[in-house]
Amino acid sequence: MDDLLKRFKFHNKTSLRKTFLAVARTFLERYDIRLDEFQALVPVPMTPVRLRERGYDQALILAQGLSELLKIPCDTTLITRRKQARPQSSLPAKERWTNIHGAFRMKRFLKNNKNILIVDDLLTTGATTSEMARALKEGGAGKVGLLALAVT
Repeated sequence: MDDLLKRFKFHNKTSLRKTFLAVARTFLERYDIRLDEFQALVPVPMTPVRLRERGYDQALILAQGLSELLKIPCDTTLITRRKQARPQSSLPAKERWTNIHGAFRMKRFLKNNKNILIVDDLLTTGATTSEMARALKEGGAGKVGLLALAVT
């Protein structure tokens, strides 16, 4: 899985999306995980600079596929990454929390306490998704969950 995620994330192997979606479907079915309490899937956003460098957004690709699979809308207009932090993968665990602090900003306030499911490829320390969840909650989200392909 480590090798596949690196290829997907850093080497333009976006065709792995199908494999990852099949793995997600199997996992959710096998463990009878119900996600119907969530009204929107929100991928962890990239900065425009990182998006230009990579050429694609792996979390968005996953979120769009999961949206089709789960019949939950993918919302890319809710939150943005407002600062260019150093890549989390290049930092030790402790520094990841300070590096990502304040990195996300809501584009609009949620009036109806929507439950949001964050979608990411990999959960390492939880710093990025914790910071994103904090911004979502401050912006009016109800419950915030996470669906990641892998955990290290």
